[in-house]
Amino acid sequence: MSRLKIYNGKDVNSCAEDRVSFTFDSFEKIYLSFSAGKDSTVMMHLVLKEARKRNRKIGILFIDLEAQYSATIDTAIKMFKEYKDNIDLYWICLPISLRNAVSNFDPKWTCWDPDLKDLWVRDLPKHSGVVSDPTQFPFFQSGFEFEEFVPEFAKWYSQGQPTACFVGIRADESLNRFRTIASKTKVRFENKVWTTKIELDADIYNIYPIYDWRTSDIWHYHAQNPESIYNPVYEYMFKAGLAPSQMRLCQPYGDDQRRGLSLFHALEPQTWAKVVKRVNGTTYGALYIGETGSISGYSKITKPANITWKKYCSMLLSSMPNHVRDHYIVKFKTFISWWKKRGYDFIPDEIPTILEAKRLAPSYRRLCKTLLRNDYFCKGLCFSQPKSEAYGKYLQLKARKNKLKAQMT
Repeated sequence: MSRLKIYNGKDVNSCAEDRVSFTFDSFEKIYLSFSAGKDSTVMMHLVLKEARKRNRKIGILFIDLEAQYSATIDTAIKMFKEYKDNIDLYWICLPISLRNAVSNFDPKWTCWDPDLKDLWVRDLPKHSGVVSDPTQFPFFQSGFEFEEFVPEFAKWYSQGQPTACFVGIRADESLNRFRTIASKTKVRFENKVWTTKIELDADIYNIYPIYDWRTSDIWHYHAQNPESIYNPVYEYMFKAGLAPSQMRLCQPYGDDQRRGLSLFHALEPQTWAKVVKRVNGTTYGALYIGETGSISGYSKITKPANITWKKYCSMLLSSMPNHVRDHYIVKFKTFISWWKKRGYDFIPDEIPTILEAKRLAPSYRRLCKTLLRNDYFCKGLCFSQPKSEAYGKYLQLKARKNKLKAQMT
């Protein structure tokens, strides 16, 4: 498959409409993953326009992360009201574990944590379709990661039937999203490049109808459809000096998203006052995460004079809470062992920065950079995000149930 863009003479809006129509022709069971961001909002307009035309209902999955812009929630409510006759809403307000990259003391935080109800940024929304009772989903365990909840919801919603899930990602937004589309190994529906089978043992596909849109196409859509709802927080971001390509809405405490944290208190100061009490480290993140160097781990880092990077690594680890320090030590031991098997009898203190940037060799400076960046999952050392403890327990319980069922038959 060529990874170059191939132009077919049609505009991206017409192509997206064709993809949506094809999906409705091919699947009886359909739902849409919605965040109230610019991409998913345009996608929802396109999909619900087709649903109205066919007089069909589809599911809407909206995962509410609690500590969000109030403008985002207001936009979601307007969208749900606009399309109420054609949607079955699943507004998820459950204790889901989320990454917190602005704190070493709490590298994760849990939205809608029932034990911290007095600190919630907002009360539970009073809206039909809100799911705040964990028992509604037989698979759910408190502490599920966001990435773990989504595929389990897909299997639950499908009920064993062929299912399509519309997802509003665009290939030019990030390298990872481009890879999702361009992968040569993924299983597609009828060989459509804008589809991905998300479970090999289930007939469930993600559909990316706007995968080839640019940021400018999103706003061109609203210019052509001035009555269409969109999130006004993007206007606030534009007035704050951000370019359209820099605007992000997802929870701003993650490893990449935290660079936009300083905007929160400028755009919604009342919400920000509650966020400071709710998510550990947000004040630090807003003040310093945009800096380069040792304070954030971005770009070139430095160490105290007259000590090695290895010694500095030990100093950084000793300053951390026990549970966080132990977590990093396990990761670092695995990292060092992996490189020793590949010829490094000892780990050098530092190596040329070009090799570090390309992750072609180990060094203690790389370990220090991981710590300074609060890279809890050590993705900069080529680790992937592990399954949460809650999800591991769920998988064990599921395996036991399946074994018991097999024995009974």
